[in-house]
Amino acid sequence: MGLPMDDIHTPTVPSGPASSHTARSTTKDEGKTLLDLIADKSNLEEELKALSGVLDSHGVTMDTSLTTFDGYPRDDLDVAQIRSTRARTIRLRNDYKSLLSKIEDALHAHHAQARNIATTQPHASSHASSSASGGLASGASSLEAPFARVNGVSAGSPAEAAGLRLGDKICRFGDVDWANHEKLSKVAETVQRNEGVTHTLSKA
Repeated sequence: MGLPMDDIHTPTVPSGPASSHTARSTTKDEGKTLLDLIADKSNLEEELKALSGVLDSHGVTMDTSLTTFDGYPRDDLDVAQIRSTRARTIRLRNDYKSLLSKIEDALHAHHAQARNIATTQPHASSHASSSASGGLASGASSLEAPFARVNGVSAGSPAEAAGLRLGDKICRFGDVDWANHEKLSKVAETVQRNEGVTHTLSKA
């Protein structure tokens, strides 16, 4: 029957190697994305399922006794394989618990980041809108840039009636502005062509 074996049904994992394994696992997981951690979780679940299948093939569980009633190892079981499978299962279960904790932390971080983006997005949109409005205002100001200065106003003239004063800057006269006045020739043409017609006058 062989020699008695103490608690052969209880898998044991030396504290040294287990601690070292956990430390290596923690270091390995650093810098991983949430998707990476979820993929690791799936891999661990597959391996744990495979290990469970090994135990099932022997007709045992994690708690099945591997010794006879008088303390000898059962000769109907592959005790060495079952013990190593149990030990591996224990390590992976510990890794699985640690991984679930990391995934939970990563999910919290992900949702916090999403909330921050949602909070700052309106501000960014508002800033972009303000910038666009500022750009449009700047563009409008450019279109209304003065192109002529009044050097004199005759008493009783239409110019005086329109409220023009010496030194006034003209931004628009009818459809003439800084972009098309052609050295003020367009102003003279507009006056001659539309004598007696009221024109829109814009001053700076």
